Amino acid sequence: MELELRHLRIMCAIAELGSITKAANTLGMAQPALTAQLKRIERTLGGKLFLRDHTGTRPTALGLLVLDRAKMVLPAVSSLHDEAARLAQHTGTGEPVTLRLGSATGPMLGALLQRLGSTHPDIHVATHTSWSSNKLADMTAEGALDFAFVGVCGDAPPPPAPGLRWRTLAHHPVFVLMSARDERAQHDSVELGALADERWCATPGDGCFGDCFASACARAGFTPRSLYETDVLTCIEMVESGHAVVLCQPLFHEIPGIVAVPIAGNPLSWRNLVGWSERGEMGPFAAEMIALSRAVYGELIDRRPLYSKYLELNPGYGVDYTDAVVR
Repeated sequence: MELELRHLRIMCAIAELGSITKAANTLGMAQPALTAQLKRIERTLGGKLFLRDHTGTRPTALGLLVLDRAKMVLPAVSSLHDEAARLAQHTGTGEPVTLRLGSATGPMLGALLQRLGSTHPDIHVATHTSWSSNKLADMTAEGALDFAFVGVCGDAPPPPAPGLRWRTLAHHPVFVLMSARDERAQHDSVELGALADERWCATPGDGCFGDCFASACARAGFTPRSLYETDVLTCIEMVESGHAVVLCQPLFHEIPGIVAVPIAGNPLSWRNLVGWSERGEMGPFAAEMIALSRAVYGELIDRRPLYSKYLELNPGYGVDYTDAVVR
């Protein structure tokens, strides 16, 4: 006979209750049956596990050794069952879950990964970043991603990938990054027209934001002097040195020497969206993902006291609980 988990549970019950009779009642067994089972366990392990006298039943040295191991094995097995059940509730199969996230947005992804790690430590998260919101949407529609986090300009529709649903997570005005040495950066806001002579930097992307920016500049009475399309690090270096300014989300991570300044009149705005396919395996997880994402945005806003103050004066912005266009 091989030792099984139920044998360890029998031993623990006898040791805890100090009586084979009481253990039999607790386990729902007849006393003779439990006594016979104990003898088979002792033969398997090669010695007496309990001694019986007028004071009750107490473990032998061998019994104490086995009980010590049982107290480690049984909780570990119970924990294994719990973790397997949590995984199975997401997929229905018990297979390990991998949550595949695609992101083209700024500060969102890192904070969301931290939140998922604390709330769902049993889920493996794989990430894919791209400058192209359209590419991320296509990957989600094709089943290569479970969720896509993208941004669109103003009231523009989500990327035109078929079969996806979208929700708005947050709606922000667009700020401008300026060198802290620029005295205009110390004001509550800056007029877009006051930046007519500046060079501009931007990270790559698709959608209509470039056209919206050009239109906003035209309304302010100028054409941008130059626009360098480059990576984030180069943008930061250009701003810090005072050689360029950069449009940004107001949740941009604070960096010494650089200030995110509101643009007077809010001529440009940005909406952060999450998209998913309801046909995908993680479709049932969408409601929780939306809730987690909106909570993360709220925390990010709380960490930016200047932006929190700005939102008090501009209540139309911030975490957005309205739906985006559904496709």
